[in-house]
Amino acid sequence: MPRPAASSDTPSRLDRWAMWVSAACVVHCLATTMAVAALSAAGGILGSPLIHEAGLVIAILLGAIAFGRGIATHGRALPMALGTIGLALMASALLVSHEAHHLAETGLTILGVSVLALGHAVNRRAHC
Repeated sequence: MPRPAASSDTPSRLDRWAMWVSAACVVHCLATTMAVAALSAAGGILGSPLIHEAGLVIAILLGAIAFGRGIATHGRALPMALGTIGLALMASALLVSHEAHHLAETGLTILGVSVLALGHAVNRRAHC
């Protein structure tokens, strides 16, 4: 049996599009709910002071080893000075009240990590 004219395909095509949009809506609703739940749980874990303290200890240990080797190899103090400033900024962020001054804590941490990374970059280049 021959197919009807193209104009009669339009309702069928619209129904298919509507079904896809409905499916996309379901996926969006489920994904949003799961993402919000996951981020909420992660925020509680990642926002823990213990994570920040452990990160600072790891950064101090890695910095001491890397900058110590750097001074022994190339003799330049600038990388260690930058690293020390960066670590001090990171440590000072732990002293700021988390609830009262979240923006200050975040700013000090980001600035400290950036200065520390710069120190490691200068140290790495000095080895070359």
